[in-house]
Amino acid sequence: MPKKKAFALRLDENMMKAIEKWAADEFRSTNGQLEWVIRESLKKAGRLPKGDPGNSNLE
Repeated sequence: MPKKKAFALRLDENMMKAIEKWAADEFRSTNGQLEWVIRESLKKAGRLPKGDPGNSNLE
């Protein structure tokens, strides 16, 4: 499993509430939802690092 790096993220209060609701709707933690959103954006942009388990063209 890849190591995870912690860092502080400042978000607008309304944006954070929207992310928390989205996460709850999909039964994810807020952190898990943010990771999913970022991974999907990287995948869509073709910027996901090689060897990343989410870097599959099978979807």
